[in-house]
Amino acid sequence: MKRFYRKAESMQGAGGYGITLDGKPIKTPGKRDLVVPNEALAAAIADEWNAQKGEVLAAAMPLTRLATTTVDRVATQRDAVVRQTANYAATDLVCYRAAHPPALAARQQAVWQPLIDWAVLRYDAPLVITSGVIPKSQPAASLRALAATVAEQDDFALTALHVATAACGSLIIALALLEGQLDAQQAFAASQLDESFQIEAWGEDAEQAERRRTLAADIRAAAQFISLLRK
Repeated sequence: MKRFYRKAESMQGAGGYGITLDGKPIKTPGKRDLVVPNEALAAAIADEWNAQKGEVLAAAMPLTRLATTTVDRVATQRDAVVRQTANYAATDLVCYRAAHPPALAARQQAVWQPLIDWAVLRYDAPLVITSGVIPKSQPAASLRALAATVAEQDDFALTALHVATAACGSLIIALALLEGQLDAQQAFAASQLDESFQIEAWGEDAEQAERRRTLAADIRAAAQFISLLRK
């Protein structure tokens, strides 16, 4: 749609901070008030709207998208989002290692094992490592601990965690991003370790490159959202 407003601003209100366009509060696609927890996030969302030129492009406003998703979907379907996110732990990417080639196995060990070890220390959630793609059962206590961690997030943090988990294919990598153990670039690299190894050997086609750009953008947006929530 064409830009129809002169200025976007953040505004403190009941229950948090809203964003206005020429003084009128922004509504979500679900017609709910867009209210976020703090001024930093509201100001960053307003900046996205102010940065739009002739056309308002939703793809250029990832923080707005995450905030509206929180209000319209996560807040109204919270239990389902918690389950979807926590379920990644049962078949987490970092638990499935290659037997061959040795160079790939060594890279997985170097990048993923520290994350497995961190999850043990941080959440008391040891996970079973396996080779190949056959699903391996994980300790029930570990899955419960990780699910409890997901469930304790507020709606906005849960949105970021859900997006990061889906983009990474790994709850462990996403939690490391949430907790500041990894930055967005490191989380993307860890989640794309296998693909990057193959690209080094065989090259990258256009479709694969576009998919990786999309995933990287999702991870960056989630990381920025988390950072702003903490301010």
